[in-house]
Amino acid sequence: MSTMKVVCDLYRSPREEEMYLYVDKREGTGRVPEKLLELFGRPEHLMTMLLTPEKKLARAEAGKVLGDIRERGYYLQMPPVRDDEMRAIAAQNSKLQR
Repeated sequence: MSTMKVVCDLYRSPREEEMYLYVDKREGTGRVPEKLLELFGRPEHLMTMLLTPEKKLARAEAGKVLGDIRERGYYLQMPPVRDDEMRAIAAQNSKLQR
């Protein structure tokens, strides 16, 4: 299998802090479902980068991002779960460690 490289546009959501959308620069958001774009808000362009499987990303695995872009046309990076949210969930669920 040849090394996959994609020139990727990275967009930030104006509605949700730390939510990002990765797409192939050549396709733009054309393959992103309308419903997702409605929830995401108007994408704000953050940067363009060459994405390879070896690329180190802050909170995503490059191979997964590339696979999702190839198969679905986009990769959605969700915001991290905050500690206080996890504590609230744990407090409501006795099966989780506290």
